[in-house]
Order: sequence, then structure tokens, then C-alpha cells
Amino acid sequence: MLDTTKQSDPALPQDEPHHRQDEPRGCLFALSQPPLMIFLAVIGSLLLMASLHDLLLL
Repeated sequence: MLDTTKQSDPALPQDEPHHRQDEPRGCLFALSQPPLMIFLAVIGSLLLMASLHDLLLL
């Protein structure tokens, strides 16, 4: 399950409060999500089956 609780980070330095929370999350974070990986795996398998059908059966 996805942990959505709000917890404060005790290791943040005092001169930079909440600096890490303002940074946008990148593409690698999006690719690590299970629903997106399942969707990409389904699309990839459909493309693979279609290409094998064209190569081997037609």
C-alpha cells in the first residue's frame, strides 16, 4: 500500500527548512509506481504478440 501519512523529517538542518518538500519528483519516481508498470507491461506484451503474429503467422 502507498504510505500517504505526513511525517516531519527530523534530519533536516535548521537553516534549510522544508527544502526537500518543494522539489518536484522526477520521472524515475513515476516509473516506480506499480499501476504504471502493470500498464506498460500489458501494452508491451500486446505489441510483442502483434509483432510475433506478423512475423511468424502472416
